[in-house]
Amino acid sequence: MPEPVTETFEAFKNSFFYGSRSDLAFKFLKNLSNEDAAEFFRELLENLGRTVDDGDAGRLVRLAVEWQARAYAGEGGGRWTYEDAPFAPLEKPVRESVVGLLTSSGHFVKDDDPEPFGVKGMTQQEACRRIKEFLKAPPTLSRIPADVPAERLRVRHGGYDVRAAQADPNVVFPVGRLRELEAEGAIGRRAGTFYSFVGACSQLRLLRDHAPRWAGLLRDEGVAAVLLVPV
Repeated sequence: MPEPVTETFEAFKNSFFYGSRSDLAFKFLKNLSNEDAAEFFRELLENLGRTVDDGDAGRLVRLAVEWQARAYAGEGGGRWTYEDAPFAPLEKPVRESVVGLLTSSGHFVKDDDPEPFGVKGMTQQEACRRIKEFLKAPPTLSRIPADVPAERLRVRHGGYDVRAAQADPNVVFPVGRLRELEAEGAIGRRAGTFYSFVGACSQLRLLRDHAPRWAGLLRDEGVAAVLLVPV
């Protein structure tokens, strides 16, 4: 008989962070100690039982959000806190400005696949399997016309479950919301081109090389403000 496959609890909770169970909603488990992670699952099961009785699934969402906040604010959370940041005041009110969109969601247009690592038609499953390669690779920026129909949008990203983004791009690539804001007069107009890339990439290259170049690209296109959507 084959040897039984065993997995420690620590390996299990860490597998949600770019591992075999990669899941954006539960990557925070890696930041928790084994004891805290066990307490999260205990509370999750307790509240699941209560939800079976009264149907209030909202408590499960609230529980997950509370534990996410606790995990990211704990040890190591401060590394994402900066004492200052560049500030560039708008020359005109937002309602008179050209507004762009840049997301790290991994969207692209059908027939304009960035083909990571030269692979044609890479599946979401393969992207998940190759996440460690993505994390070392430079980001690739995809150009997306602002008026692209939703049915022509595609998404692939090994760092999170893209099913919600496939069902409704607006959860991470809010083209529809920007159209509504333009129609309401809340923004001057949308930029002609929106952009997306896979945020699971070489962060040093992103910060040092690509982000400054992308900022220049947006300025050259007359974009005054950008909606940044990190995933």
